[in-house]
Amino acid sequence: MAKELDVDRSPNPVDLHVGLRIRLRRKELGVSQEKLADSIGLTFQQVQKYERAANRVSASKLWEMARALRTSISYFFDGLGDAARTAPGEPEGPPPAHAFLLTPEGMELAAAFPKIRKARVRRRILDLVRAMTEDDEDDAKAD
Repeated sequence: MAKELDVDRSPNPVDLHVGLRIRLRRKELGVSQEKLADSIGLTFQQVQKYERAANRVSASKLWEMARALRTSISYFFDGLGDAARTAPGEPEGPPPAHAFLLTPEGMELAAAFPKIRKARVRRRILDLVRAMTEDDEDDAKAD
């Protein structure tokens, strides 16, 4: 009976996308979570929850955030497309790019990587990361 009552608690992909877009825009403008929260009458913890999609953003708060972050409401949905739909049998959760950008390291790498002017250097960095993930996968299989 307990299994029947156990509902899926993972965030909706649309909420994940909107939360990521809030975070991206806030970071683009150099606005702290605390400053954004103050400007729309929330605590910084609530902004954190919105960005992680732990809580859903109401329409009125999204409108306020758009004004505070000097963007349109549609900005938060840009790039969503069919990403919100999970095909049967596919694992739910954020797409890999979203998961990556939700980490502090991911945000920093995403900001720094395009500043590398030489395509050859960017390619070598990508090759290095691929090699490191292959090594990690091989190590995990050996364990």
